[in-house]
Amino acid sequence: MAFYGKISTIKAIFEGEKMRSDIMKSGVEKAPHRALFRATGLKKRDFSKPFIGVCNSYSAVVPGHCHLDKVGKYVCDEIRKAGGVPFEFNTIAICDGIAMGHPGMKFSLPSRELIADCVESMATAHPFDAMICIPNCDKVVPGMLMGAMRVNIPTIFASGGPMEAGKLSDGTACDLISIFEGIGRMKVGKLDQKGLDELEKKACPTCGSCSGMFTANSMNCLCEALGLALPGNGTIVATSHDRRKLWKAAAKRIVEMAKENGPLPRDIADTDAFHNALTLDMAMGGSSNTILHTLAVAREAGIKLDLAKIDRISKSTPHICKVSPSCNYHIEDVHRAGGIMAILKEVVKQKGVFFKPDKMTVSGKTIGELVAAAADADGSVIHTLDNPYSKSGGLSILFGNLAEKGCVVKTAGVSPKMLKHKGPAVVFESEEEAGAGILAGKVKEGDVVVIRYEGPKGGPGMQEMLAPTSYIMGRGLGEKVALVTDGRFSGGTRGACIGHVSPEAAAGGTIALIKNGDMIEIDIPARKITLDVPEKELAKRRAAWKPRKPSTTSSWLRKYALLATSADTGAVLRTDLD
Repeated sequence: MAFYGKISTIKAIFEGEKMRSDIMKSGVEKAPHRALFRATGLKKRDFSKPFIGVCNSYSAVVPGHCHLDKVGKYVCDEIRKAGGVPFEFNTIAICDGIAMGHPGMKFSLPSRELIADCVESMATAHPFDAMICIPNCDKVVPGMLMGAMRVNIPTIFASGGPMEAGKLSDGTACDLISIFEGIGRMKVGKLDQKGLDELEKKACPTCGSCSGMFTANSMNCLCEALGLALPGNGTIVATSHDRRKLWKAAAKRIVEMAKENGPLPRDIADTDAFHNALTLDMAMGGSSNTILHTLAVAREAGIKLDLAKIDRISKSTPHICKVSPSCNYHIEDVHRAGGIMAILKEVVKQKGVFFKPDKMTVSGKTIGELVAAAADADGSVIHTLDNPYSKSGGLSILFGNLAEKGCVVKTAGVSPKMLKHKGPAVVFESEEEAGAGILAGKVKEGDVVVIRYEGPKGGPGMQEMLAPTSYIMGRGLGEKVALVTDGRFSGGTRGACIGHVSPEAAAGGTIALIKNGDMIEIDIPARKITLDVPEKELAKRRAAWKPRKPSTTSSWLRKYALLATSADTGAVLRTDLD
């Protein structure tokens, strides 16, 4: 029997089984496996059908995910109707908004790696024929994308959908960022307790990912341009009947892809597809976190991206769509205006914009076919090329002696007055220290706030800086103060906020050498960031600098700090440990 099993396995490897799942369900030697599957409710007829993994990120604590238990059941039902056998499993999900401003935020970015490992583990230990991923917020989308690239089986992303925007009693649209900024406004007497209470009660009215062009929605939109999600994945609100139609269509399509064994994620997401996605990112002014995550996902797909190439795409791509926090439009408005394909339809008319229309998508159509069928730009939510917000993209990469390996700024959220700025450094050693200092009035007009030791290693975990940036805005300093950090920003951040400074402070980067009062010059149009300190003085400071140990007792974060790489490489974990 042992010899027969060995021959059977060799035959499967070289001749191939009918389905990937056959290696755990077909043949005499798999009787124990089938018995275990029967214990889950399977019948004899099910073993001839494709097995579909349903990777769900349901979590009752996260508003973007609290409805996904029902979504998972619905998707599983539709997979059965389409002739597949669904197997639902879960990943974790951390809400960056709830984790914000306390030690929990240090766990957000590291959770991306856990999610990627979870997807790889489940889809390898139980070799599904295909997979449908149901993510929504923050690190879940890139984590699932990374895992999907590793296992490389037919996969569709069908997110939980964005939240509806809130409405105040005067009709003004609001969202989560309105509350964060409201705290700063209250501290300077521009908002009373009643006003803050109204924001708290009305800014987040439904389930779904927060309603602006924050990280979750940015990544769900990029999935469309990358070719791994159906049109509408990033923009149809969670509560819409159209969202149910999308889930149903995704369930039906994934069974077809399982039977056809393709297209596979790595076949779809090649170099050109990543560049298509980055073109969208620049046109719509996505979260600066998209750079971090795109680098990480591309690495898992075997694609080489770098910050210089990303900036070249930005320079050639007009910025034609602004969404909260950069303006008062929300994701639901983008959908009404035609969605992601409408943005691409307009922006690719520009000569020199990178776009490869022949790239295949999970829909079975090329991205060019989907774009051609989209609505024309409405001229309001989606600007036309004769009236762009700017001639270059909504994200920019800066280089200089303060960031030799680069840093990122969401240009879409920067006031024209702050595209160039020079001022004295006000240095804080952590996000918490900076938030307290800003609220206490330690930051004045003209300053450059520096928050360091918040990078992947230094945090550890690379916290988001939404609280400090919101406090700056709330105190009326948004057009008067810049912020520089080796940490990262929420997609809800706006202003002259420059993050992902690489090398980070914990790795001995120049940001670790800054002293209070040092002059920092920022020139976003020229893509430059400079610490105006003589090289001789910097060399002296560098010789005196000593590494810090991670400021955490968490065993997971200490392991993460040992393996985490720089933000310019996507803050992925090292695997070259031989």
